[in-house]
Formats: sequence, structure tokens, C-alpha cells
Amino acid sequence: MLKGKVIAITRSKDDSTEFIDLVTKNNAIPISLPTIELVSKGEKIVDEFLESVKQYNPDYSVFMSSKAVTLLFDTAKKISKFEKLQLAVANTIVIAVGPKTKIALENEGIKVAYMPNIYSSVGVGELFTKLHAVGKKVIVPRSGASTPFLKELLEKIGIDVKEIHLYDVCAFRDTSQWNEFRELFSKNKVDGIVFTSASSVRAFFEIMTKDYDENSLLENMAKLSVISIGPFTSDELKKFKIKNTISQVHTVSGAFDTVKTIFSIT
Repeated sequence: MLKGKVIAITRSKDDSTEFIDLVTKNNAIPISLPTIELVSKGEKIVDEFLESVKQYNPDYSVFMSSKAVTLLFDTAKKISKFEKLQLAVANTIVIAVGPKTKIALENEGIKVAYMPNIYSSVGVGELFTKLHAVGKKVIVPRSGASTPFLKELLEKIGIDVKEIHLYDVCAFRDTSQWNEFRELFSKNKVDGIVFTSASSVRAFFEIMTKDYDENSLLENMAKLSVISIGPFTSDELKKFKIKNTISQVHTVSGAFDTVKTIFSIT
């Protein structure tokens, strides 16, 4: 079914070990495409978070990515404020968007109270509806490139939301790691691509349009199967006129199940 197929994912090799394992076990060939890199806003993010917790006194803290967890806690360790941060987060009811984020928090000694069934902003919204959290305060440390969807969704439910932007996102600068992909892509030898976020979609096209004109890029993309890990990623692909299939479960393993389904039909 997948034997010999070349399947790419818009993540670095370090961040795509699960995907590489799944693809390899199915006798296919994985390619990791580091599309984005994080630009931290510096050491001030820890003080900003601590000050916000002190002034705002949130009931809940919501972590929307493992990267946000790692960046915040690693920065706190560098400036000897790890225990302060740990205590500040532990004094809130902690919500992790998905399993990877939950593990990252637990690795920092943080107990996660809730995780939504759907690992997305929509899932977080559904969870808060069930928690009857109207009038409660929520702090969300996240990327400056995030959409306002979650904040607006929670505010509609009647929740007070404060977002702290820990980092910005830019297109990956060292694209030498893309050489194998570019060569196979030019020969129409890539069978599928899994896009993992809206920002990775934007970065993919920023990187690829340096080597391809828009028409030939779209022409080649139309010949392969494109899988998006969730609705926001799918919407971003549509802006670039790319047809795609949304994975039913918004995780890497869920996206891979969708890959398998696609290639069992074709």
C-alpha cells in the first residue's frame, strides 16, 4: 500500500521521530522538512508571565504547544526563576491542548488537570463549555503568529482571556536540508506531504517560491496527496489554492492514518 512511497512532513527531523517511525514501519520513505523556526522574545517572557499571573490572577492556564512549554521553562531555568514559574503555573488549573504538550508540562513537574478530546482550539473551547467556566480568567502563553480564534471563542463563552506572546515564527533559514526534497519534488517523485500548522504552510511556500514559479509549484503540488493536521492548516492551504484532506484526528499519528487511507483508495 505505502511501499516505496515518499511522504514528507513539515517538521524538523528532531520533531518528527514519531512520523519517521510510522512511515518507515510501513516500508515508505519519510522526509522531514524544517519549515519554521522560533524567534524567542528573550528572557523578558518569564517576567512578563509571572507579572501577568500576579496581576491578572488567572483561574486556568492553557498551553497550546509543547514548544511554548519548553521555551518558557527553559528560559526560566537560565535566569534562575524555574521554581517561581513552576509555582505560578501550578497555582492555576492547567490545560494542555494535546498529549505532546501534556508530556512537556509533566516533564517540568506540572500536573495537567484537563486535555480536550479534540487536540485543537475547538477542542479547548468544547472543554471549557463542559467545565462551566463562565466568568473565569484564563492565561494562554503562545506564539505571536497565532490566530485570535481561541481568544475570541473563549470570550464568546464568557471567559476572560489574556494571551502572552512568547515567540514569533519565521521561515526556516537553512534550506540546505531541503535539497533531497527539492530534487524529488522536481521529478514528481514525492507522493504526499503532511502539513502540521498554518505557519508551516506559509513558510513552505515562502521557501519553495525561491526556486519555483507559482504555476509550476501548484502544478507539481496537484500531483501529490496533501494532508492537513487540522482545519486551520487546511484553510491556510486553500489560500494557496492547494486541495487537501484534513486528518480526522489532529495528531501526527492521526495524519498518518489519513495518509494510509488515501493510498489504500488510490
